[in-house]
Amino acid sequence: MDDPGLDREALIGLYRSMLVTRRLEETGHTLYKQGKIPGSFYTGRGNEAASVAIAAAMGPDDVGVPLHRNLGVHIARGTEPWRILANYLGRADGPSRGRDGNVHFADLDRGQITIVSHLPAMLPVVVGCALAFRIRNEPRVAVGWFGDGASAKGDCHEAMNFAGARRLPVVFVCDNNQFAYSTPNHLEFACERLSDRGPAYGFEGVTVDGTDVLAVYHEAKQAIEKARAGGGPTLIESVTLRMEGHAVHDDAFYVPKEMLSAWAECDPVEHYRAWLREHAALTDEEDEALLAEAKSAVREAQERAEASPLPDPATVADSVYA
Repeated sequence: MDDPGLDREALIGLYRSMLVTRRLEETGHTLYKQGKIPGSFYTGRGNEAASVAIAAAMGPDDVGVPLHRNLGVHIARGTEPWRILANYLGRADGPSRGRDGNVHFADLDRGQITIVSHLPAMLPVVVGCALAFRIRNEPRVAVGWFGDGASAKGDCHEAMNFAGARRLPVVFVCDNNQFAYSTPNHLEFACERLSDRGPAYGFEGVTVDGTDVLAVYHEAKQAIEKARAGGGPTLIESVTLRMEGHAVHDDAFYVPKEMLSAWAECDPVEHYRAWLREHAALTDEEDEALLAEAKSAVREAQERAEASPLPDPATVADSVYA
């Protein structure tokens, strides 16, 4: 895309967010292997472009429910890296204050709603937000993420059916990373593309290269502004590949090696770096400075997160309702 409609500062900002996102997850992966992160650990390697792009297309008052492979949404919308690492480590200063899974967090002040493990269950929540915006006559949009595997669940159908019938201001984003844990797409659904389901619910469906940050931004911006103007929902299918296993304990042996090799050539960070060099005059010096900035920011974030206290056992019942 030669003219993405963003100035150079914004273009570099997308790249910076992608670099921090990847560095942060790499650090989390290392901390997990060191035994410092409880439970399991999930990364979104390969999803950085789509996550950052959609966050950039959202308005400051819009809300969303980014999932465990959408860390870039949190970074692009301003959640501090040290607080994310604190959450990974189960510390009191993490967004969930040590009370939930290490990747179950969000920042309501920045328009993010915390996820639960049953991922499609968040789509009805997003639709509920959109319905509230309609009732209040607020010019706001709700964005809901889900994966190709989650698309098979009833929550997904119910959310899209209701949103389509009411023409609500919501955008559905499917991160199609081609495997629902170990199940490939051809065993998950019979339609050619998941975006084909949009028209069945009465709204547009589009498929985009999820490794191309500017292509995703273009589609997301159009969909979000259409929803804001009363044009109803859109389903965006962002096609990429999960570049690691379902979680760090999974070696992804079921993914054909030639498929991994082919998609490695489409690494979203490298893809965008090359575009910036050709179209935005990114120099070696600038690139090195941005890489160093990301490394330094995450290193400082790790130091601060590791200094954060563990939650006080006496507060275990705080914010728990029955």
